[in-house]
Amino acid sequence: MTSLTLPTRRDESWRYSDLEAVASVWPVPAPERIEVAAGDEIARVIVQDANADVVAIHDYVVVLGAGARATFHVLNTGGRLGRVTIDVTLHDSAHFELGAAMLGGGEQTLEIVTTMRHIEPNATSNQVVRSVLGGRATGSYLGKVAVARHAQKTDAGQSVKAMLLARTATANAKPELEIYADDVKCAHGATVGELDANALFYLNSRGIAPAEAKALLLRGFISGVFDDVADEAARASLEAAAGAALERML
Repeated sequence: MTSLTLPTRRDESWRYSDLEAVASVWPVPAPERIEVAAGDEIARVIVQDANADVVAIHDYVVVLGAGARATFHVLNTGGRLGRVTIDVTLHDSAHFELGAAMLGGGEQTLEIVTTMRHIEPNATSNQVVRSVLGGRATGSYLGKVAVARHAQKTDAGQSVKAMLLARTATANAKPELEIYADDVKCAHGATVGELDANALFYLNSRGIAPAEAKALLLRGFISGVFDDVADEAARASLEAAAGAALERML
């Protein structure tokens, strides 16, 4: 169902968004709903590379039956505002895996917002998000893990890292845990940094030009996000799109 009420910053999931851009396309279509039957498995690749003046909002609702698995890989690089939200409900022994990268520059606002709803025991989820931001870009990851009271043996992880190419860029990371069960493993880590000056110096001293050295380090920073894409053609396409986005930023 599509909400007609424009979001405000009181809504945590929109805290860092470009609400002026959001207003220009609101209301947005209802989320795409994906249901994975018990024991089934799906893989999904999402590339958000809209033109620079576009407001692109992509919403997904995923329901995983008992023992089902879903793997999502997301590359978020385009638009004035590029936003991808994924709301996942996990039943008994289901697993959800996310590998995502946000690459932005200029005045872009890029966002990935996830909610993992562990509603039954033994389900697992793992999220790896990498961001590279230059110019005056803002990149935000907001990830909530909600564990129901009877969802024992939940195992949920989040790893969020951002690389800033300019002091004027902004990275926001807000992992959130809401846990009502007592036998769970839920871990998260978030870091924001800059390119390693020593590594750049080393590469430069070996005759690698500064721009090429930066590109090598940044590709290494995000490379692991797409390593487990099973379809070789899809993986090559993702890596090529990510490489092109990085080149535009340098």
